[in-house]
Amino acid sequence: MSYFGGLEDPVPGDAPACDAIEQLIVPSSRDIGGFAVKRALPTARRRMVGPFIFFDRMGPAILRGGEAMDVRPHPHIGLSTVTYLFDGAIRHRDSLGTEMVIRPGDVNLMTAGRGIVHSERSPEEMRGGEMAISGLQTWLALPDHLEETDPVFSHTATPQLPELNDDGIRARVVMGGFGGLVSPVPQHVGTLYVDLSLAPSASAPFDADWEERALYLLEGEIEIAGDRFGPDQLMVFRPGDAITVTAGPAGARMMLFGGDTIPTKRHIWWNFVSSSKERIEQAKAEWRSGRFDIVPGDAEEFVPLPE
Repeated sequence: MSYFGGLEDPVPGDAPACDAIEQLIVPSSRDIGGFAVKRALPTARRRMVGPFIFFDRMGPAILRGGEAMDVRPHPHIGLSTVTYLFDGAIRHRDSLGTEMVIRPGDVNLMTAGRGIVHSERSPEEMRGGEMAISGLQTWLALPDHLEETDPVFSHTATPQLPELNDDGIRARVVMGGFGGLVSPVPQHVGTLYVDLSLAPSASAPFDADWEERALYLLEGEIEIAGDRFGPDQLMVFRPGDAITVTAGPAGARMMLFGGDTIPTKRHIWWNFVSSSKERIEQAKAEWRSGRFDIVPGDAEEFVPLPE
């Protein structure tokens, strides 16, 4: 979502007291088009967690009459975007000819590969009244052998995502596996992405099976190894440590994420991710000169290359 590409990196948070936490990041926040966006990745000190190279928290916010989300057509290379909503709706259109309205609990996975263009807008039929917007957009870096793969779009509806409900734990498995359940959403490297809610004082394990792991707290308070944390904080955990997360007296909701490390360095500039700086320069030239494909049904506008 390049509309948010100009946000500054968040500043590092206070040094964590909990030994199991490698880094504590407090995202920066900026108002864009009437709603707040908090960016947790990338930062100067932490570029990635597993394949996750970008993590934006959108809202929660209410768009009043006459306001709308209008992210004009813009390009991507070398990554997969993952859009996951808690509230509201977004119409996705892309240069493959896809048109899809994503709703709460659905997953839009758009793999850019060698290049794709898309737009994200409030659905026309919902404009004119109040509209809620709340959700996450993350980017996953592609492994070396898939950086130039053909672009593809995948939509997974809420009922297709497995859920665990047990002893105060509700976990929706967005990508990867958790608690013996496996999401049908495609993954290009080992990926973990779980929407986890805990009832008041309930606890859940966060196993050390993954190379890299993090937690973004959405609502409520949690306790880890005796330390308490509040909303909109990103905790990156040390490899190999078993973690137990316990909710505060009002319960808590969080996203667990991470996965396999991408072994080669990734460069990120605007909406482009690549292992090659030269490839990013090529993508910049192609967008500047209009050599990317257009978005059918949304070809009148575009986001210009930042200068």
